[in-house]
Amino acid sequence: MGMGGNPVLLVAPLSPSLHTDVHQLSATGKLLPRLSVCAAYTSDTQSILLSRPALVHPSLYPRFILTRAQRCLFHALCFDHLASQIASSVPFSLPTIKNHIHCVYPPHFAASMGDVSHQLIDLKIHPPGSNGRVVAPFDLAVALHDRFGKGRKCGNLDMAIAFLRGGLERRPSGHRDRSSLLHGLAHCLSARYDSQRKVVDLEEAVTLGRAALELRPPGHPDRAVSLFNLACDLGKRFQTNSQMHDLDEAIELHRAALELYPSGDSDRYLSLLRLVFCLSARYNSQRAIADLEEAVTLGQAALELCPPGHPDRAVSLFNLARDLRKRFRKCSRMFDLKEAIELHRAALELRPSGHPGRYLSLYGLAHCLSNRYDSQQAISDLEEAVTLRRAVLELCPPGHPDRAVSLYNLACDLWRRFQRHSEMYDLEQAIELHYAALELRPSGHRDRSSSLHQLTRCLLARHDRQRAVADLGEAVTLRRAALELYPPGHRRRARSLHDLAHCLAEHFRHEPVAADLDEAIALEQEALQLLSPRNPRYDEFRRSLMTYLHVKVNSRAAITSPSASGVTRLDITQVIRGCILETLKMIPTRLLHTHAGVLCDRDAQISHFMDSRQYTQLLSSYRRCRPDQRTKLIHTTISGYFQFVTFSHRWGEGEPLLRDVKGHSIYGMPTEGGFGKLQAFCLRACEQGYLWAWSDTCCIDKDSSAELQEAIGSMFGWYRRSALTIVYLSDIPNTRSFGASEWFRRGWTLQELLAPQTILFYTQDWSLYKNHVGSNHKVNANVIEELERATGIDPRFLIEFSPGMDDARSRLQWASRRHTTRPEDIAYSLFGIFDLHLPVLYGESAEKALGRLLVEIISQSGDISVLDWVGKASPFHSCFPAELTSYQKLPLSQPPDTEEWSVRMSWWRLSSTNLRELYQSLANSPLPQFINRRLTLPSITHRVTAIWLQGEDPRAPSYKYKIRASGLKPIQITLRNKLEDAAMQQGALQLVRPWHSKLLSLSAKLGTTADKQLLSTLGRPFHALLLARLPRDEYKRIASSTLIIAEPVDSSSILQSKVTTLNIV
Repeated sequence: MGMGGNPVLLVAPLSPSLHTDVHQLSATGKLLPRLSVCAAYTSDTQSILLSRPALVHPSLYPRFILTRAQRCLFHALCFDHLASQIASSVPFSLPTIKNHIHCVYPPHFAASMGDVSHQLIDLKIHPPGSNGRVVAPFDLAVALHDRFGKGRKCGNLDMAIAFLRGGLERRPSGHRDRSSLLHGLAHCLSARYDSQRKVVDLEEAVTLGRAALELRPPGHPDRAVSLFNLACDLGKRFQTNSQMHDLDEAIELHRAALELYPSGDSDRYLSLLRLVFCLSARYNSQRAIADLEEAVTLGQAALELCPPGHPDRAVSLFNLARDLRKRFRKCSRMFDLKEAIELHRAALELRPSGHPGRYLSLYGLAHCLSNRYDSQQAISDLEEAVTLRRAVLELCPPGHPDRAVSLYNLACDLWRRFQRHSEMYDLEQAIELHYAALELRPSGHRDRSSSLHQLTRCLLARHDRQRAVADLGEAVTLRRAALELYPPGHRRRARSLHDLAHCLAEHFRHEPVAADLDEAIALEQEALQLLSPRNPRYDEFRRSLMTYLHVKVNSRAAITSPSASGVTRLDITQVIRGCILETLKMIPTRLLHTHAGVLCDRDAQISHFMDSRQYTQLLSSYRRCRPDQRTKLIHTTISGYFQFVTFSHRWGEGEPLLRDVKGHSIYGMPTEGGFGKLQAFCLRACEQGYLWAWSDTCCIDKDSSAELQEAIGSMFGWYRRSALTIVYLSDIPNTRSFGASEWFRRGWTLQELLAPQTILFYTQDWSLYKNHVGSNHKVNANVIEELERATGIDPRFLIEFSPGMDDARSRLQWASRRHTTRPEDIAYSLFGIFDLHLPVLYGESAEKALGRLLVEIISQSGDISVLDWVGKASPFHSCFPAELTSYQKLPLSQPPDTEEWSVRMSWWRLSSTNLRELYQSLANSPLPQFINRRLTLPSITHRVTAIWLQGEDPRAPSYKYKIRASGLKPIQITLRNKLEDAAMQQGALQLVRPWHSKLLSLSAKLGTTADKQLLSTLGRPFHALLLARLPRDEYKRIASSTLIIAEPVDSSSILQSKVTTLNIV
């Protein structure tokens, strides 16, 4: 029975989308069977029969609606039911209908509808074409957005977006309401991005925001709000992708909006607040003090608009304090820090216990007090900082996302207090907190290195107090873990190597195990290799190495810290000579003395120093120097004296060799040919203030194969450690661009360009290139831009290049347009670039030399991108090219994931079992390797099922084939040689995708996102190899004239993929 009446059956016609949802829920038995006593579904009329008790009685409602989706559907059915009453010519007035909601439906249901129900009724009673129909969808969307803001239920936002899209479709370009709908839809999409973090929503919001802004030209009453909202969305996109152009545009838009909000406007405060946020963010990225100054000025203006009692005053106080602290860290002005502390205190008073922003205010105030202690050493600041840190930690219980940083900061302040008072309790607690923070910062966490470093420092301090060797051993373990976080090429690797070496040396001091000292020496040597002699830390690392070497040579010498003297017990002359020998090990064997023009070997170099004014001054300064500064003095003097300049040029006729200059001064030689060039080089080096110079023409004994081998293996390091490299472009007048020079097409000059830290280009008349003054052309933006055009190398590699095998394919491409006089040299010239030490075997074929290089790259790195080439195959191995020019063609680039691609690859219902098996097969595949000239290559194989010859040109030669292979779309390929009849038979050929397990960057625990990522990775087009089967289960690659680009048919074919290890000869 209904409330006060007989049962009534009402027929509610369903929209197509509701019909589908009801049908699905009915099929699963989740909705209609539970309403069977009071509802029935008729598929022929696509309607729901609902009785009033099902809609009215509050006690029945919870039993029927079990999930959010079902509840939303139930609400929609109720609205459709009411709409059917309105549409069936029942003459209800709008007030009567609104009354009906509160009479017919239970109070909690009617209250939950609020303005949404009223707006929906407005929409129903205004059919298309009526006057009220224009604003009804927009008003309904606004009501739904407002209800989302109160309850954060995404269903409301989805409905609002749907209504706005429908309204937008009915308002073509030029319609007066189109800008409002564009603006409203962008606003809703932005809100849904805030809730669900779907980038596609944010991208569409930006696009729609731009369209709305175009429809609101200067003078439009709503232009300010469009400027503001678009700027906010661009700021969000910057936070997602860190693209500076988004942030720059957001700042300009916020400034434009601010101009439209005059003083006193209620929206001016929010515009100021957002502009301050963007300027502060740009300062964080670019460190431009002008941005920070403007952020502070605008923050002060925003605070003036928030007088005491204003609900946002605490936020304004906090933001201004944050930027003042940044300015203090930049400019070291104490009044900024003092004001920041006062503002943080004021904000904290407005955020009492339980306030959601109290944590941030405590955190900011503690930071400022800790900074002031570092500057003024007032213990009261440190004590208060510790107290506040403890309060912050209480607000970050286990599981809180900021617990790790709270533990870390408290531990650091306790370390400061330990340094001040030497209380072991503070140190013990700091160690305990650092361990807790480290557990919350697993491998891969961006702050793990900081935790490892600080914890190690605390353990070493406890070792100094208590002499517990266990602490020292733990410190070594932590230093090793820190080093793993800095792979070759990382800017902090040198520091980490040095720190680990120091720990090992200390460990050797307490437990003299030779392996520890040997490892410390090796690590310190590697660290020195990574630094330029001009690096501020170079001398510190050099002193450490010398200390460790002294200990190794003289076991009676006590080990000292890098800052200690380390020479007080040794004869000064022996120490200086030992330091000279260590320095000379890192530079070329022979050097030209730029003042005298003579070639000097090791003995002559030492003799020059012993006779020099620098040596005399060193002996004098040594006696007056503090004992703890003497080692530094020795290293600084010697390393400064032996700085040298390297020469890079295009060899020509008449180049002077070792035998031509040995025993003679080059300045007394004729100026014709190479002698004139060598003289000019030495003079330029002398002009730059350097005493020593090195040229590959006369400083190497090319008649000695051993010396030549050593020189080629060391050459990259020599150019890297040189104080300056002078490049002479003999074929370029000063008015021409240097891109046309033959220097850019020679093989050896590639490493001579990449290795040096400092370089100067000289033209035909020995003037600086285009008169670019300065001490280093690698810091000249115009020169770097020209170098990029001439070489095709990214500026970051030109400015700061690290040898190694990262991105090996690109490094091969850089060299692919270069050539050498001796064919095998093209491979030898790359040994240093790849940081490889291989024998130089002059007389071997170029194919073999290149093959040995590629074998080593694959064996050490497993980088299968070196198999991406086109052209003639090498006789060394079928998977390698005969020439380096085969790498000129760019490899296949992989576009980013798109929604369209995801739809293409996810239409098929996936089997989680098959997906797991595929993943395990890919993840557990062996690494590529060479064994007995056979390449063992894990691959995803596709059997060729059919092949047709489509065209041929024997003169080229060129043969075009169409291929069908299992699981792949049909493809066309072009070969240099015609396939034999046996290869045309079914099963004789395979198209394979080379595989390396590191290509699979997914979590071992597959989920919905990982599933899609795996399918997306495997579903993209890829570079395939065409293999022909040989006897004994071996394969041979068939070289192609073009890259073979293959693409899987669909998701089903991907799941049938298997990784097979092939032996290729």
